[in-house]
Amino acid sequence: MTRVSLFNSPLLLGFDHIERVLDSVSKASADGYPPYNIEQLSETALRITLAVAGFAEDELEITVEDNQLIVRGRQKSEDREGIYLHRGIAGRQFQRRFIMAEGIEVGSATMELGLLHIDLFRPEPTVRSRTIAIKNTGTAGKLKQTQTVDI
Repeated sequence: MTRVSLFNSPLLLGFDHIERVLDSVSKASADGYPPYNIEQLSETALRITLAVAGFAEDELEITVEDNQLIVRGRQKSEDREGIYLHRGIAGRQFQRRFIMAEGIEVGSATMELGLLHIDLFRPEPTVRSRTIAIKNTGTAGKLKQTQTVDI
């Protein structure tokens, strides 16, 4: 099946990065495990909370690659031998990706009662201002002197 690009117009050159981001977002939203919340804590702070019951801290990995926050979980061993009449608690490995906007940074991660909290923040932009000196080269302001000759 041929995929039709949204950005195939010759007027939209250089937007292939946006198309790749949209593709990765659509793939990431297809899997619903583990469930998560994203909350805004302030104007510059966000928190992602993932429900990772059954995983220990050393079975979780948080990495940042380019502009993606990636959370991976893999239980090390199945120590829970036994006969299950019903097994509804997910213990499978997972990988959850979050696309971060430019300038967003990961602050910290904490685990509490089976919930993994990842705090993100956007640093206040620093205003960079400088004065540019104007140089006088001496040629633009001078008038040309011409000599007149009588014939």
